[in-house]
Amino acid sequence: MIEVNNVTKIFDTYHALDHVSCKIPEGCVYGMVGSNGAGKSTLLRLLSGVYQPEEGDVEIDGVPVFENPAVKADMFFVPDELFFLHGASLKRMAQLYKRVYPRFDEERFHFLTSSFNLNEKAYIHTFSKGMKRQAATILALSTKPKYILFDETFDGLDPVMRNLVKNLISQDVADRKATAIITSHSLRELEDTCDQLALLHKGGLIFESDIMNLKTSLFKVQVAYSEEYDRDKFEDIEILKFSKRGSVSTMIVRGDREETTERLWAMSPILLELLPLSLEEVFTYEMEALGYEFHDVFLDEKEREVRAHEK
Repeated sequence: MIEVNNVTKIFDTYHALDHVSCKIPEGCVYGMVGSNGAGKSTLLRLLSGVYQPEEGDVEIDGVPVFENPAVKADMFFVPDELFFLHGASLKRMAQLYKRVYPRFDEERFHFLTSSFNLNEKAYIHTFSKGMKRQAATILALSTKPKYILFDETFDGLDPVMRNLVKNLISQDVADRKATAIITSHSLRELEDTCDQLALLHKGGLIFESDIMNLKTSLFKVQVAYSEEYDRDKFEDIEILKFSKRGSVSTMIVRGDREETTERLWAMSPILLELLPLSLEEVFTYEMEALGYEFHDVFLDEKEREVRAHEK
């Protein structure tokens, strides 16, 4: 298990992370999502022992990570900005990692290289951005680490390669009980891959949850009644958002689905339908309940300037 305890990381006067705590269990895919500057990359560098926190500590299986080669031997970090030896081929990089990582699997390396249709003897500097990302993924998975960290995992990959990488990561977690930690700007990108998901914003861990529990605790309801009514009709139901058009109401509800459905049927509706929520919708309503403007978290710089000008 990875434990992050009250960690703060400061660059000059900038707090990249501010008293962040979380626990990442073994054998799961843990996703981190957030805007630029949220602290995702900094947290990955702390987890991999590249950075040392100003406050707090990072431990893996109860042992500190920073300046601990034994722990790092069980870990592989693929950063957002990839690095390869100057003039190296994929084969040469494999030879390097084979010396560093005792479990490097040369047979798997050849299999993955073939699966990605890459030439292991070609110079990596001739590869496209997506091909370099594939090369880094191949090397990472060939080391068979216990903990594997990907920063912007799918950046530069086409849809086919994205699915291949997702499947390979999931296979490692399932077959070897490895732990994968991946970051992305896109909730949709992580939704069908991760077991747990954390939302970072401005150096803080805003929200963290098991995806299945998160999805089942919130749901959307459409209901209609023949008589006039308003939100007060549902005072015994926890409603996060309520809207009404004509006789039909749409509600975002937190609670037990069956119990809520029974209560609504007891009110004799003329229409009652439960609808699924996407992960992005769940995070939106959870964030709004906490007082955050979720959509503002993911605005790009241009959109921020437009909104600031409008104000």
